[in-house]
Amino acid sequence: MAKITVQGFGEYEIENGRKLVNALEDNGVDMLHRCGGKAKCTTCRVEVLSGDLGPMNEMEAAIIETKGLADGIRLSCQICVSEDAVIKPVMTVSQSGLDAGPRPEEA
Repeated sequence: MAKITVQGFGEYEIENGRKLVNALEDNGVDMLHRCGGKAKCTTCRVEVLSGDLGPMNEMEAAIIETKGLADGIRLSCQICVSEDAVIKPVMTVSQSGLDAGPRPEEA
């Protein structure tokens, strides 16, 4: 289990190997995931404030570079939880007014 602290929401114990976007949503964080977890839309962005969410896969790295996203930004749909971290959601349903999108499949 990893302890994920989500700024503005709370602290959650998340089972190792769970997809971060789904774990956040299951704990009441109204994350966007407009592309359904395919690393295309970047709406599931989180800012890593401390800790380590593991290495980026090629798809995540490519879209982050293409979109010119800031250092410390990760896509929660591409992260399988393994370590403690403190994060801040960048885009949420309540902030954007958008529909969350299709739920990403677990890894």
